[in-house]
Amino acid sequence: MNDVDYKSWTDYIEDIFKINGLKPSLVLDLGCGTGSFCIEMSKRRYEMIGVDQSVDMLACAKFKSDREGLDILYINQDMSDFELYGTVDAVVCLMDSVNYLTAKNDVKRMFKLVENYLNPGGLFIFDINTAYKLEYILGDNIFHHIGDDITYIWQNSYDRKKRLCEFDLTFFIREKDKYLKHTEIHYERAYTIVEMKQMIEYSGLEFLCTYDELRLVRPKIKSERVFFVCKKRC
Repeated sequence: MNDVDYKSWTDYIEDIFKINGLKPSLVLDLGCGTGSFCIEMSKRRYEMIGVDQSVDMLACAKFKSDREGLDILYINQDMSDFELYGTVDAVVCLMDSVNYLTAKNDVKRMFKLVENYLNPGGLFIFDINTAYKLEYILGDNIFHHIGDDITYIWQNSYDRKKRLCEFDLTFFIREKDKYLKHTEIHYERAYTIVEMKQMIEYSGLEFLCTYDELRLVRPKIKSERVFFVCKKRC
């Protein structure tokens, strides 16, 4: 995620808030990872809650937040089955986290929970990697990076029948005078805009619009990332 410009992402989310006349105070970030978006939002005076199922990532997020002197609540929960103690003004789920939910029932459950914990009139903003990107840009391709401290090989394969993209990652991480090998396998499922709309409506949320990646324009056929904006009915 080193190439992600979190300030631009935060600017973009704030623009969506402004367009919809929302001035949220408390914001929930589902799949918050190592907290970079939460931190940027907190610096802009938003009260943040971050949810992620990875203890290691949350530990990194807490360390980064404490270093910045920021008070952010991090919760170790599955974003498709989370529980809060109250409602929030806005919910975001960014960096194609929704694609990691490879079962439609998990997506539906998460959307239902978002609807339950949103204040009336609150916004739910999320993005997905498009089917075009997973099949033609990422799928069946190999990416790599060679650095002094970390080298990785990222090999992907796409299953058209299941609409699943498998990411096979191998890392070589430097520790003192040697490199340690780590491997991970990730899966993302391709969803269409129509499928997303259907699951949004099923949850009781109101679908407002879709945007192209970090732009306030309609997505195109070959858009690689699409943002969805939804609203809790008053």
